[in-house]
Amino acid sequence: MLSIEEHVPLASYTTLELGGPARHFVEAQREEDVVEAIAWADAHRVPLVVLGGGSNLVVCDAGFDGLVLAARWSGVRYQDDGDHVLVSAAAGEPWDALVEGTVAGNLAGLECLSGIPGLVGATPIQNVGAYGQDVASTITAVRAFDRAEGRIVTLGPEALAFGYRDSALKRDPGRAVVLEVTFRLAKGGAPRIAYAELQRAMQDQAPTLAAVRTTVLGLRRRKSMVIESSDPNRRSAGSFFTNPIVSEADADAVVKRALANGVIEDAQQLPRWAERDGRIKLAAGWLIERAGIQKGLRQGAVGVSSAHTLALVHHGGGKTSELLALAQHIEDTVRETWGIQLACEPVLW
Repeated sequence: MLSIEEHVPLASYTTLELGGPARHFVEAQREEDVVEAIAWADAHRVPLVVLGGGSNLVVCDAGFDGLVLAARWSGVRYQDDGDHVLVSAAAGEPWDALVEGTVAGNLAGLECLSGIPGLVGATPIQNVGAYGQDVASTITAVRAFDRAEGRIVTLGPEALAFGYRDSALKRDPGRAVVLEVTFRLAKGGAPRIAYAELQRAMQDQAPTLAAVRTTVLGLRRRKSMVIESSDPNRRSAGSFFTNPIVSEADADAVVKRALANGVIEDAQQLPRWAERDGRIKLAAGWLIERAGIQKGLRQGAVGVSSAHTLALVHHGGGKTSELLALAQHIEDTVRETWGIQLACEPVLW
């Protein structure tokens, strides 16, 4: 029998340490608990959300007027698949522990995703990615409880419809609860070293999975993207804005503005990457900084990380409303300066 708690403060369950209480709260230790919790929420006609590691989450000051289901079921299974291994991890499994284990087992495919906080269950929803790698390239299946169908289903890559920091699960957030994710990783595979910053950092090192993990952790630590108690930027949700993907015409318009304002001297100085569909990905951090928003900016109890422009931080004693006001200020400034609309990456409750 599930133990449903009432009026549970949520701030301590998030890396931002912000937000009000959950009206109802339950920790699911088994998949069976998930099914029972969903049935309880349906019977009481209250909304249900799933809480993972709280590292990509912003909870409003009023809290959440429904049932918060904390993912606590865990476990990892390995199955041989020729020159690959199928690694199936429960949604409540800590993400970086899984990455560390696959690297130690000489399995390639997740090494560049080292140091990302949170739990496994969130990774297919957000199509988590970093340093030129994302989970869409290795996920073969997601087991989930489909609330509309009232049963457990297995979703393949086509049904998941992955996009940049996006998936079918994210586009329909109330539809399914992720139970388990299966990754297909290469035995003894070569690490992926495609991202320019990672290439520069690895140029004097042997290209091993372990070396890539160590290097990525170092790069993330310098940007305060590894949560450590001694880091003044630790109360953060990581990158608060996604890199905007725009039309070629919009990207060219940014180039013209940057040249006219003397921000760049040559069009090639604007960071931009061509997408497969012909659109252009721009660097949100570059747009923010060149719009005059600097690292370390502080507005009361919240501010911009002193190590990374994309991260907004909570210095303690603040409110979510303050954080969202700062985010809105940054969005407005970038739009006025560059004509580009930024999108927030964290989930807002």
